[in-house]
Amino acid sequence: MIESIRNAFKIPELKKRILFTLGMIAIYRLGTHIPTPGVNIEKLASMFQRGGVLGFLDLFSGGALSRFSLFALGIAPYINASIIMQLLVYVIPYLERLSKEGDDGRKKISQFTRYGTVVIGGLQAFGITFMLHRQGVMLPTLQFWQFSAIVVISLTAGTTFLMWLGEQMTERGVGNGISLLIFAGIVSRLPAAVVKIWAQFQGSSFFFLKFAFLAVGCVLIIAGVVYIYEGQRKIPVQYAKRVVGRKVYGGQSTHIPLRVNQAGVIPVIFAMSILMFPGMIANMFMSRFASGTMIYRFFEGVGTMLQPPHAIYYLLYCGMIIFFSYFYTAITFNPKDVSDNMKKWGGFIPGIRAGRPTSEFIDRTLVRITLAGSIFLAAIAIMPSILIHFFKVPFWFGGTALLIVVGVALDTVKQMEAHMVTRHYEGFMKKKGKFLR
Repeated sequence: MIESIRNAFKIPELKKRILFTLGMIAIYRLGTHIPTPGVNIEKLASMFQRGGVLGFLDLFSGGALSRFSLFALGIAPYINASIIMQLLVYVIPYLERLSKEGDDGRKKISQFTRYGTVVIGGLQAFGITFMLHRQGVMLPTLQFWQFSAIVVISLTAGTTFLMWLGEQMTERGVGNGISLLIFAGIVSRLPAAVVKIWAQFQGSSFFFLKFAFLAVGCVLIIAGVVYIYEGQRKIPVQYAKRVVGRKVYGGQSTHIPLRVNQAGVIPVIFAMSILMFPGMIANMFMSRFASGTMIYRFFEGVGTMLQPPHAIYYLLYCGMIIFFSYFYTAITFNPKDVSDNMKKWGGFIPGIRAGRPTSEFIDRTLVRITLAGSIFLAAIAIMPSILIHFFKVPFWFGGTALLIVVGVALDTVKQMEAHMVTRHYEGFMKKKGKFLR
């Protein structure tokens, strides 16, 4: 591993990309410590000591939410805007035409996504102002309209900057910039989470046994995530022989690698981001009515149902993960295009006719393995609730966070591996893992 890292820094282009990525992450971490004006930090800290969904969301912002820094919203507005734009591509003909126009069309869609990020970020920031005002976190020297203007402008600007930062990391760095920002936020909270769990277990009966059980569980979950993340269903493909002049072309045997988890960690991030939004809206409307009234209790009930550990929250969470697994797989992998390309070059799946039967066979296979992958993602995502129920600790680093960390790390290492292998250096992964058949 040390030798591989040394080799990575011997490649000038890869070295430049790695240093650029680390520099952008450092800027992001610095920004999470710049507080938003007008907030009573002591009262805000007492809110997060209660745990619940606030502690869960704070984990993915890298502590920016508990400090209410300029990056308190994180990149959630950008993710929500991306989801909405990808759905609109299939609904609005103009956007569908843009998606088929190559780089120029994609650039316009990206520009619309940026505009949507600013709008959604402003709405979420405005909703947060109502929640903070209701909790008495606003400084008494400010009026509500002044506090709202400061918070909305600051948080929206912070989210816009993070969006730009992520795009720059994707273009000029290593890995996916948006995912790396989430990764950095989660990893930064890991040491504090481990210390907190250690302190909470210390002095209890079977102290070392409980801590060892959690440690072994984490290792097994990481191994399971890697196994499913790298798992593939290999569909054999045979190419017919063609005689062109005196040369014979084709006749090779290859395969189509269909990943069990084709969408990666994207469904988890999408589902988590969408479930944050209704809760903020409910909190915003609650502040408009007196406590105890029927409409206040209605919005309070909605907000409670859309937060852990309510069963409806977990059902919606799991359902959205499964839905987005199929949705993202559908927009990134088209069986018809694969079938047409195979037919064009004389390829066929043994026992399956070329053309439509081939695309239907690939589609059926993809549906089955995506179901297995999405169920696994959903099971890992709700794992923290099980740990909290049995061990009574705020183990928010498990499940979703662990899944994102492992997935992003694997994707980033693969990109670095590609740079190294093309320049005849040995990569990080010296042995290929086993694949699901």
